[in-house]
Order: sequence, then C-alpha cells, then structure tokens
Amino acid sequence: MRRILIVFAAILFSGLSSGAAPLGDDGLHKPDWLRETFKDLREDLAEATAQSKRLLIMIEQRGCIYCTKMHEEVLVDPAIDSLIRDHYFVVQINLFGDVEVTDLDGTVLPEKAMATRWGVMFTPTLIFLPEQVGPGISVSKAAVAQMPGAFGKGTTEALLTWVKDHGYDNGEHFQKFLAGRVNSQP
Repeated sequence: MRRILIVFAAILFSGLSSGAAPLGDDGLHKPDWLRETFKDLREDLAEATAQSKRLLIMIEQRGCIYCTKMHEEVLVDPAIDSLIRDHYFVVQINLFGDVEVTDLDGTVLPEKAMATRWGVMFTPTLIFLPEQVGPGISVSKAAVAQMPGAFGKGTTEALLTWVKDHGYDNGEHFQKFLAGRVNSQP
C-alpha cells in the first residue's frame, strides 16, 4: 500500500512541475523572458535593436492546446530557452485580446483586430522582425519569417538560429537550412 501511495504522489507531483510558464489572468503562458510593454511595436523594435536582440511577436490564445504544447515541451528546452533569452525580445499578443497595439506603421488597433490585419489564423504564431524597418511598413510586410503553429524542438531551434544568423539574407530557404541540419546529425 505504501508503494502505491509513493507512486501516486510521484505521478501527481510530476504533473505539477512540468516546467511550463505560469498562466496569466488572460489565460496565456507567461515565461519570465516575455517582455511586458505598452505594445507600441515601434518602441519595442527600437528597444530590441538597442539591446542587440530581435523582436519576436508571439501570438497565442486562451485554451490553445498547441500553445500549451510549445510552452511545456519546446520552449523549456535549454537550448531554445537560451536562444530566446540571448537573442530575442519577445512581445505577446492575444489573438482575441482587446489591448491596443501600435503597428510599426503607426496603425493602432486592439490585439484581435491587429492579428486579423496581419493575417494570423493559427496559434501559436511567431513573427520575426528585422532590426530595422522603414517608415510606413506594417509588421506583416516587414516580417522576415513567420511560424504558424506548434513545431517540435528541432524545427523551432533551427528557425530561431536561422533568423538570428540572418539566413534569409543569403538566399537559403529555411526548409533547405533545416534539411541541412537534419542531414548533418549523426
């Protein structure tokens, strides 16, 4: 009987310590590397660039099983966590939220309308921006990469690396970059 109780306790506590970020009042995961900003993306881009980081917009929604999967299984991976902390300035947008967001071109809309403007249809969606964006250009036009949906550790780490290293500048398509990484592993 004691053995059964020990096993039951181990199962119970293993579920409580998944390592995933806690949920905020809005039902979205809140990892400690997430930036709380006024969601003026012009200011966020300037701050990210000043810190030698890339602006990454993470769009999620309450109850999203794929967002939970990303937070519980992918973003907690030490290599991915380190890439994010060292190289990215992450701002979260709620797909159905009402907080005002100022796009890079100055357009101000609630989160849900901004996500529609950008053509976001899935959560999570990660939008990666360059260090500099010209005037009058929106996030959807400026983005150097966009990842709609939850992918595994390998693909996510590869995309974070590809964007960090400006892989899009040398003409190598991300899928070829990813395939090269997969093929080079023992």
